[in-house]
Amino acid sequence: MWSVLIVTLPTQPSAVRLRIWRALKALGCGALRDGAYVLPSAHAGELDKLAEEVRAHAGSASVLDLHCRTPAQEAELAALFDRAAAYGEWRSALQQLRAELPSLGETEARRRLRAVADALQAIVRIDYLPGAAQQQAQADLAALRLELDARFSADEPHARSGGVKRLDRRKYSGRRWATRARPWVDRLACCWLIVRFIDPQPSFVWLDDVAKLPRGAIGFDFDGAAFTHVDTLVSFEVMMASFGLDDDLPLRRIAAAVHYLDVGGIPSPEAAGLETILSGLRDLHADDDTLVAASNTVFDAMYAAHTAQGARQ
Repeated sequence: MWSVLIVTLPTQPSAVRLRIWRALKALGCGALRDGAYVLPSAHAGELDKLAEEVRAHAGSASVLDLHCRTPAQEAELAALFDRAAAYGEWRSALQQLRAELPSLGETEARRRLRAVADALQAIVRIDYLPGAAQQQAQADLAALRLELDARFSADEPHARSGGVKRLDRRKYSGRRWATRARPWVDRLACCWLIVRFIDPQPSFVWLDDVAKLPRGAIGFDFDGAAFTHVDTLVSFEVMMASFGLDDDLPLRRIAAAVHYLDVGGIPSPEAAGLETILSGLRDLHADDDTLVAASNTVFDAMYAAHTAQGARQ
């Protein structure tokens, strides 16, 4: 259920109009039209306070309950509170700090971290319908805090995000890797990561039934696999963290697109293009090994582009 504030602001004093407008913005109210502002009913008390102030200055204001008649109307109201774009802008600031971290002293780095954390909290306060984007942003902030602590407090023990254990790549050479047949974004990205960064001579097994994992094969991206989703991380991100690749900024850019396409969350500017290309390759190639070879070229190009962009900045 929703609550709506119907308000006519007094023409004078102008300071009151400005104060009410700023308060509505700070609350993250959805605007149905000029003079009609909505919040989930659990926060109706905030609208009541504004209504009292408006009436105290000779304006008119009413707070009413609002019921949707159809699921489509409910979805339209919920869309007014989609904070995905705000989380996306916040993530850009976080990525900028991560890129600059090697050149910062501890005092400045921790000051910047506090500012990023405060900015996230400001979004969370008005994220009335939280979902995957909020969870992902909080996980990103926790990961950055661990990076900063590891850099400036290297002797202190720190738990890794999601309990992901660091592994020795040298023990994973020439192995058999198994995942579900007809791989899609997360699995295709994992295959590329394996070939380019972990095991230069892998062989892949495509499973129609994950319960029939061959003896000695390393499973990924299915329940019970050696590498699969952990907390908010998708399998590609877990594999990156497991092999110490999570500090690679171009890989992080790719991971953002893979994460968004696999489980949603914070939008990535590259996601739509990557989805279109991989979808086309999947239609072109019925053989999974051929599909992986083709998609590896796509991820190679993304990695090269992000690396070149980072070098220019």
